[in-house]
Amino acid sequence: MSVNLDLPNSKVLARRVSVLSMLLCLLLTALPAAADVFTYIDAQGNRVFTDQPHKGASRVEIPPSNNMTATPPKSVPKKKPAAVKPGPLFHYQVLRILVPEPDATIRSMTGELIVSVNNDPDLQKGHLYRLLLDGKPFAEAGRSPVFPLTNIDRGTHQLSVEILDELGRIVERTASQEFHMLRISLAQKRLAQPCTIEDYGVRPECPIADKPIEKSSWLPFL
Repeated sequence: MSVNLDLPNSKVLARRVSVLSMLLCLLLTALPAAADVFTYIDAQGNRVFTDQPHKGASRVEIPPSNNMTATPPKSVPKKKPAAVKPGPLFHYQVLRILVPEPDATIRSMTGELIVSVNNDPDLQKGHLYRLLLDGKPFAEAGRSPVFPLTNIDRGTHQLSVEILDELGRIVERTASQEFHMLRISLAQKRLAQPCTIEDYGVRPECPIADKPIEKSSWLPFL
């Protein structure tokens, strides 16, 4: 490939130099990176650039390319979030079981029992009550201070209540207190408290089917 510049020498000398420079840049850009470039003056006195060897041509020194190979950015290791240090435990001045009273005797055919607690100050945000029956959690912790229990076995049991904070730590716990569950039969309840006419159909141990027939207080009309 060669480039021949044919311009009048008397008028465009400065322009020729500029054009030569531009063509040289374009030529160098178009040529492969490893190609040689030669230059010489032809018979008409024009400067010629070519990539083919020519008699009387001289090699043009091409400066090394300043292109830089892109290197992938180094991955920055992610910082682990700092562990949150638990704060001090919040303490309640009062935590007690209101119902049932210590050593109470509960009579229930179905083993039902209501437990309620009281504390001061009020339950804090994120804190939960947890009821323990015989040293084991009876149900999931919650915000309600009232616990309905059902189907408690006959015998003596231990009750206690805990308050857990938002981290699951025990911040307060009542002392264990006993109660006694008596699951009496219907017959035993009728013996303990006989049924009256008004009790039939109201008390479970006094079914309406067992209600005696009332005697009439007036004589049949003759």
